[in-house]
Amino acid sequence: MSSKLFALDIGTRSVVGIILQEENDHFHVEDILVKEHKERAMVDGQIHNVMYVAELINGIKHELEEKHGPLTKVSVAAAGRSLKTEQASVTINIRNRPIFTEEDISRLELQAVQQAQQQLLQQKEDAKISHYYCVGYSVLYYRLDGEEIGSLLDQQGDEAQIEVIATFLPRVVVESLIAALKRADLEMEALTLEPIAAINVLIPPTMRRLNVALVDIGAGTSDIAITDKSTVVAYGMVPTAGDEITEALSDHYLLDFPVAENAKRQLQTEEDILIQDILGFDQYFPRDEVLLAIAPAVKQLAKSIGEEILRLNNQTAPKAVMLVGGGSLTPHLPAELGYILDLPANRIAVRGIDAIQNLTKEEHIKTSPELVTPIGIAIAAKKMPIQYMSLTVNNQVVRLFELKEMTVADAFLAANIRAKQLYGKPGHGLSVHVNGQDIFIPGGHGQPAEILVNGQQATTKTLIKTGDAIQLIEGQDGQPATATVRDIVDPAAIKTITIQNTKYVIEPKISVNHTPASLDTVLNDRDIITFDIAETIEAAFKITNNWHLLKQFESYTIQVNGQPLYLPEFSSQLLINGKAAKLSYAVQDGDVISFQQQALPTIQRIAEQMNLLLEDKITVHFQNEVLELSKTANEALVNEVVVSPLSTVANRSSVVFREKDRSRWIYQDVFRFSNWQLPTSFKGNFTILRNGQPASFDMEIFGGDKLEILLEQSPIM
Repeated sequence: MSSKLFALDIGTRSVVGIILQEENDHFHVEDILVKEHKERAMVDGQIHNVMYVAELINGIKHELEEKHGPLTKVSVAAAGRSLKTEQASVTINIRNRPIFTEEDISRLELQAVQQAQQQLLQQKEDAKISHYYCVGYSVLYYRLDGEEIGSLLDQQGDEAQIEVIATFLPRVVVESLIAALKRADLEMEALTLEPIAAINVLIPPTMRRLNVALVDIGAGTSDIAITDKSTVVAYGMVPTAGDEITEALSDHYLLDFPVAENAKRQLQTEEDILIQDILGFDQYFPRDEVLLAIAPAVKQLAKSIGEEILRLNNQTAPKAVMLVGGGSLTPHLPAELGYILDLPANRIAVRGIDAIQNLTKEEHIKTSPELVTPIGIAIAAKKMPIQYMSLTVNNQVVRLFELKEMTVADAFLAANIRAKQLYGKPGHGLSVHVNGQDIFIPGGHGQPAEILVNGQQATTKTLIKTGDAIQLIEGQDGQPATATVRDIVDPAAIKTITIQNTKYVIEPKISVNHTPASLDTVLNDRDIITFDIAETIEAAFKITNNWHLLKQFESYTIQVNGQPLYLPEFSSQLLINGKAAKLSYAVQDGDVISFQQQALPTIQRIAEQMNLLLEDKITVHFQNEVLELSKTANEALVNEVVVSPLSTVANRSSVVFREKDRSRWIYQDVFRFSNWQLPTSFKGNFTILRNGQPASFDMEIFGGDKLEILLEQSPIM
């Protein structure tokens, strides 16, 4: 079954009417009619004079009706140059919140698109009457804690950021199109965007997974669309196009604009260009010379288009570029654009209607890139008609321009539902000052709003259709922040340790607003908290009131006769988990602290260290008896108290050795240690011997000497 399609391409300079016959997915171009505006009725793709444009449309309609019969419905396109593109970023605090879900990401994207829409409205003098349809957006990047990341899905951190580039179509553009058609007694059968129309016929859906740029270069503007990941991700426009080349010719050769336009068209077919200047002189110029004259303008056109493609495509060149429209025939433009984008020549091509699949035409119709968009509009009307859809959001009627698969997020944009309404407000936070640093404790995160489509649970990504009823049940606000000292103290600051078989739980020493406090003290906003943590073994002894143990591990040092004496072998050994340690070592949760206590040295041991003799002893044989003679050579005073040689000496004591008796041993000293006495009845003489030799009582003796007294009894008279 065949059907006739009527489409209009309402451009800045002209209106193109086209008749297509469609049969079983095959399209045949039966007729094309072009009429130029005689006055400036179109500005930047928007109809400024509805009456005049309607009159021109009516003329095209009647002329085509004479050949093809009555025409009542028409497909039209909103010009790509009327699209508005805006970049926007949104940053949110995600500290202490659950991991990101796909719905969280979708709501964040919606917030960024609304930010872009808000920026667009702020540029207008009267924002109240301005409304835009979002026709598409793409995410330029996600960032987590300042670092770019591929996706926020299942991520956690402190701060998430998203930047989008969003494209909007002013509602007034659509309304003015509808008004002009009504005045020409035409009903809008379908509406599309010019870039989408061209893409639909040149880039099939199977190719849209590739990153390709399509540029429609008209007279006044160059419209750009970018495909990637099976969709159109960005639109753009530069106010530079074919007229720039015409003006360059006009300025160089002093030509009237229509004459310059004719000379430009000759560059496609002629080697010598006939030019008549404003003085009436005709002259032929070699094609190469004319090309040299317009080279700077061609370079500037390529630069403007190339830079906008890079901006729309996140500063990277696409895989390929397709050029359509009359301005695409500008000589050397593909090569210059390839230089800007750093793409080889075989990746940039001018495409005409011969590139459209399943299309034939009448012989009198030229194969030209100018006709791609008008034909695309007609085909898009058949294959992908775009219409208004009507639905309700919280019982408010919303009309949407169905440019793509529409979602709940699009309905929220149209109903002016702010992204902030999709979450409950976060609770009030606490700001406290902890050991010289400011710490913010956030309040509870608000619960997300509940979305229902026709009473069923939905998300912002849920697809919608005409007649749907969307309900947004606002989320609950988060709870105010509450915290105790325990919440802001590092858990590692609370330690359980064992000291000499006794277990202790060590908590920080805390003050709040200069008043002693505990871990369970409730905090208020602007509180000042200080706390000391037992970091070392020494601090642990102090905080557990084991002050006396500190002396155990001091180095053993005493004063002997005013001079320090260091005896490390008598210092107690400190152990942490069975290994040697020092008081300055860090203490951790679960540590076991013990020590090996050394016996204290005696006065005798210290005297030996000093090579001092405390007792002077010798052993002698006297009268067949072994005698040990002893006397105190040096007396010891510890902290000014006389002590015995076996007394122990505590650490840090003062010891003084005082000389007592350093005289030599003599014979008569033995009588102080021996019980031997002269018999009371003895009368006679005695002989004193030392080692068998005669001696005297005042003779010096030595250890090992054999001392004897021989008695000689006197005869009895």
